Amino acid sequence: MLDSMQLRTFVAVVREGSFEAAARSLHVTPSAVSQRIKALEQAVGQVLIRRSKPCRATDAGRPLLRLAGQVALLEREALHAARPPTVGGPALTRVTIVANEDSLGTWFVGAMALLPTELALLFDVRRDDEDHTAELIRDGTAMAAVTAQREAVQGCRVERLGAMRYVALARVGFAARHFPDGLTEAALASAPMMAFDRKDQLQHRFARTVTRRRIDPPIHYVPSFDGFNEAVRLGLGWGMVPERFARADIAAGHCVDLGAGRHLDRPLYWQHWRVASATLDALTAAVRAVAGAELR
Repeated sequence: MLDSMQLRTFVAVVREGSFEAAARSLHVTPSAVSQRIKALEQAVGQVLIRRSKPCRATDAGRPLLRLAGQVALLEREALHAARPPTVGGPALTRVTIVANEDSLGTWFVGAMALLPTELALLFDVRRDDEDHTAELIRDGTAMAAVTAQREAVQGCRVERLGAMRYVALARVGFAARHFPDGLTEAALASAPMMAFDRKDQLQHRFARTVTRRRIDPPIHYVPSFDGFNEAVRLGLGWGMVPERFARADIAAGHCVDLGAGRHLDRPLYWQHWRVASATLDALTAAVRAVAGAELR
């Protein structure tokens, strides 16, 4: 049998990133945290935590991280159901979710706001590229993810939410200067391009639909939803912008759709732990409702 306190400590170290921070969150000494982790690793017979900065679960530790999170979630729900309504308030449940920046900047927070307050949830939202968000659910860090990955992670359920449509947006003056003949291969290879970060391949993917080959243009990296879109509006570079945000700038005459009808639809999926949980059921229903209204 695995010791529940050792499992809880294991989760705290990975969540907080260090033994010292985990000790502060658990109100114990770093020595106590170290002893619990050592005892858990001896019981399992495997190294479970990579002592890096930040600390991370090893491949052997990932299934235990997911198990510990599921046990903690179900335990809090059971205590909430068993506790008489006159005894204090409901125990707070921390929900760790990972989503891509564009979903967070457009529709996902609306799904969080739909959840009833009596569930007493505390959100821990992580951000990553949609091609990589499933990694945090795979390693046990997150219980649910908005992801571009349609294959279910082991121990999870997956359902399609819809697609986010992007258009190639540029400021009018920028387009006239860099794309006088439209979306030619030469223009795409030389015009400054926006990207969120090094993981962001959306612009390259769109360009490949035009050129049928990989291009290597000069790139501005702006790792913020608002900053990225503002950089496009101000003419720093061209970029793929969610259609619903691009419409207003195009209608006002500030920006143009370089693709003139070409677009890129990015399918999104919802993955979550396969456990019978009222919290996950409510979260999934809210995500499904808002995505159904906002995505294609």
